[in-house]
Amino acid sequence: MFIDEIDVFVKAGDGGAGCVSFRREKYVPRGGPDGGDGGDGGSIWLEADPALNTLLDYHYKRHYEAERGQHGQGGNKHGASGDDLSLKVPVGTVVSDRDTGEVLGDLAQPGQRLLAAKGPRGGRGNARFATSTNRAPRRADLGRVGAGRWIHLELKLLADAGVIGFPNAGKSTLVSRLSAAKPKIADYPFTTLEPVLGIVGAGGDRSFVIADLPGLIPGAAAGKGLGHQFLRHTERTRVLVHLLDLDPGTGRNPGQDFDAINAELAAYSPALAARPQIVAASKMDLPDAAARLGPVRELCARRGVPFVAISAVTGQGLPELTRMIAEHLAGHAWAAAS
Repeated sequence: MFIDEIDVFVKAGDGGAGCVSFRREKYVPRGGPDGGDGGDGGSIWLEADPALNTLLDYHYKRHYEAERGQHGQGGNKHGASGDDLSLKVPVGTVVSDRDTGEVLGDLAQPGQRLLAAKGPRGGRGNARFATSTNRAPRRADLGRVGAGRWIHLELKLLADAGVIGFPNAGKSTLVSRLSAAKPKIADYPFTTLEPVLGIVGAGGDRSFVIADLPGLIPGAAAGKGLGHQFLRHTERTRVLVHLLDLDPGTGRNPGQDFDAINAELAAYSPALAARPQIVAASKMDLPDAAARLGPVRELCARRGVPFVAISAVTGQGLPELTRMIAEHLAGHAWAAAS
């Protein structure tokens, strides 16, 4: 099960209470106060773990509380602080306060940590209150209650390139041919229900991560179909591979499909609509597909969008597509570094 959005309740551990105690030793008259402090409550941290790719664990358990601090004791013995609780989340998780919507952090790097609930201090023992005028204080603090709140976890996949297009355009087949990923592929109409990541070798020691994203339909940005659920996963991609289906049997118009998908991207996020694209005209192995290629090539020339004709079945155009993606990513990384 792929879970990419969930609410979780986190609570810091309570602080331990301070102690009221007095020294009572045979040869020490007027022993005085010796009550120790309570221990601090444990904190809750979120940590990005590259071994995870879903928030599924939090589907089964929604409430988390750190360990409480121990109470102080006589003899100036301070209570032990509660252990912190570290919750692992996938890299690319955005954390926000569920009630206010405030973004608390973006765990975009492996090992990055975020303090979700800070543990409170423990209470002071009566030894802390002794003064020259009050040598036998009978006062101690209670430990503070750990703060709790609901947080919203939203996973945005970290992929260099995202494959977009209408359902059944061949996105899953393309990703399976370019990488070792194994998305579901069948000879009947269906759409991917969850994103799939694959690593593509680009020659030498170069590689990039490609994502097979669920097909978009008109109205996806408004919540229709599955597209709206996964449009967030395109936000981190540096280049979009826009797959256009040339299969004559579908009755679709590749040019209209191109405009419809871009309209959905713009409706969801103007910044996403401005993301660089590479158009891949797919299914060139089918009869009469080549006859539909000319208008697509002309459309891309007018829009200034890089274009390549491919067939994921025969392998036509796949090396060129891989090269185009890798060159764009290399140029993008150089521009960012400079």
